[in-house]
Amino acid sequence: MASNVYKQAIAGPSTLQEAQTNALLTLLNLNETVENTNNPPSNTGKAGSKVPVASGPPVWKVLVLDQHTKDVLATVLRVQDLRDVGVTLHVQLHSNRPPLPDVPAVYFVSPTLANVRRIAQDLEKGLYESFHLNFVEPLSRALLEELAAAVARDGTGELVEQVLDQYLSFIAPSPSLFSLLPPATASSASAPTSSSPSDTSQPHSTYTLLNSPSTTDQQIEEEIERIASGLFSVVATMGHVPLIRCPKGNAAEMVAKRLETKIRDAILSAARSHATSLFAQDATGLSTLQRPLLLILDRNVDLVSMLSHGWTYQALASDCLEMKLNRVVVSQPQKRSYDLDSKDFFWAKNAANPFPQVAEDIDIELNRYKQDAAEITRSTGVSDVNDIAQMDLSVNAAHLKTAITALPELTARKATLDTHMNIATALLEEIKKRGLDELFSTEEAINKQTVQTILETLRHPKPDVAPTPIDKLRLVLVFYLSSPDNAITKDDIVELEKELRAAGADIAAFEYVRRTREISRMTVPTTMGGSSTPVVGGTPGGELFKGFSALGNRLTDRLKDGGLENLISGVKNFLPANKLLPVTRLTEALMDSSAASNQSLQETDDYLFLDPRASRNSSAGLGISGVGAAAGAGARAKRMAFGDGIIFVVGGAGYVEYGNLEEWAKRTGRRVAYGGTEILDPGGFVRILEGLGKAGAQG
Repeated sequence: MASNVYKQAIAGPSTLQEAQTNALLTLLNLNETVENTNNPPSNTGKAGSKVPVASGPPVWKVLVLDQHTKDVLATVLRVQDLRDVGVTLHVQLHSNRPPLPDVPAVYFVSPTLANVRRIAQDLEKGLYESFHLNFVEPLSRALLEELAAAVARDGTGELVEQVLDQYLSFIAPSPSLFSLLPPATASSASAPTSSSPSDTSQPHSTYTLLNSPSTTDQQIEEEIERIASGLFSVVATMGHVPLIRCPKGNAAEMVAKRLETKIRDAILSAARSHATSLFAQDATGLSTLQRPLLLILDRNVDLVSMLSHGWTYQALASDCLEMKLNRVVVSQPQKRSYDLDSKDFFWAKNAANPFPQVAEDIDIELNRYKQDAAEITRSTGVSDVNDIAQMDLSVNAAHLKTAITALPELTARKATLDTHMNIATALLEEIKKRGLDELFSTEEAINKQTVQTILETLRHPKPDVAPTPIDKLRLVLVFYLSSPDNAITKDDIVELEKELRAAGADIAAFEYVRRTREISRMTVPTTMGGSSTPVVGGTPGGELFKGFSALGNRLTDRLKDGGLENLISGVKNFLPANKLLPVTRLTEALMDSSAASNQSLQETDDYLFLDPRASRNSSAGLGISGVGAAAGAGARAKRMAFGDGIIFVVGGAGYVEYGNLEEWAKRTGRRVAYGGTEILDPGGFVRILEGLGKAGAQG
């Protein structure tokens, strides 16, 4: 029977995550495309390739991964999904593996020299019946020649069934969120015993590399190439050639131009060789308006969103808990990890919701579960849903089918709710301990704050509230970046730094941000443009507070000293203001210019316009779909309406920004995928700024 993942694949991809899942299922099906007469021909994964359909028993196989590709698979497929497509064993490439000479092997690895040499060793040993070699991104000519020479030397060519580039070098932890794979270094490729996603104490940071004074031109060139290759994978997986927009004069422009060249070369190469193109052709009737927008931005367009305190479920989880890929680790009362993904109904529904709504929805879902469980126990005559196995089948045979059908779903639902009760409890404890509600409300009205009110917040937090040094530093950074030029005097800065030092904060990040702003006059208008109507939330006796109280009732037995209600006493309860953050504001100006502010339009009218389908001459100007527009047509000729968009930030993406963009897309009926070179939590971004501040001071 086809798994749920198969059924979703057959329906055709509607999100980047689904498109990646389809491509992975094709790969695991030995790259065989099986016709499905029950579905229209448009149901394809990548352009020109049909999604595999489970017809008959699957071919049993071994899956060989490295650490990078393991992360790609882990975000979208579970072990049961692998079994459904015939994968009986998945192993690390650089581990010691016993020979299985009667089983085919699917290799899905990064194109590195260490990996290619290990594959050659496996071929020489004849570990498997046949080898299906899939590389997460294109294999360079030098590495291909290395592999070919080894195969020819050892006479193992008959074992190699396929060598394919898969264009999957990105991670999609949510349906519309993605990040690029980190560079596949020699050390990571040869460290097979690692079981964690990242063992290095200094994870790769594009923002550091592009902004550090010690970075060489060659390092920048290599990073731009890596980012463009990763973005090409995203575009190829979606299957449509986008229209590219980006600001001039920074890393975003370098990435955009490199990516345009890659897409153009791929289109021309497929046309010349009469091979199947990675992209849907114009012959399919795809009009200009149906093509997606790809907006590439530099992280410095808005630092505030990366530093501010969020109030949505996913932003709080990223800020307060250890969150890597889809895994969240809760340390108290005991360390436990939970996998959150699109298959988790509660996370899919509530990840972008303000936290008070999440608490309320947990109570609603728990009541629904209790009602459904009570209905089963009533109809079957057992006292507890867990006792169904002890039913008297001779008496209750009529209800047996209903109970057996409903029980797995009920059990899974209860496990999901238990997971989110534990996570919500941990988040509430952090909110109370660090005063995150106060920090969030202060930052929401940051333009109304003065140096004195910020100093007062730093000096005299509320009783029983202890913001961390990084919390205080983030508040100061948000205030500084949100203030007009020269509004904060040097004396004010001295006072702020004094308080930060007294709190134990490292002010290197503050020094870096000040130095950068003095050079570039970087301002971040957090509430500019768009609809900026505040949403009036409930008061501590209003509707949303019921969510907190109800959650407290469910968890009272798990907490000491009166349970959750005491824990949340004094926690503010409100909804965030409905304002557009800068990246969302710029996205609106490019995708829906009729609703955007004049200032946003003036800003984006100066952005570069690149069309990889246009001839080279017309794409340098305002060319659209190969038709050159006169330069005198002005910026308005570039204003187009888009239903789909990919928003990519060079230097890192964050959950506060993602939630704001997702909310706008939902409200306007558009489909947007948001991503960055990495997905960063606020604490991680502060550490990046600190490192740059110290490097600048030494330089």
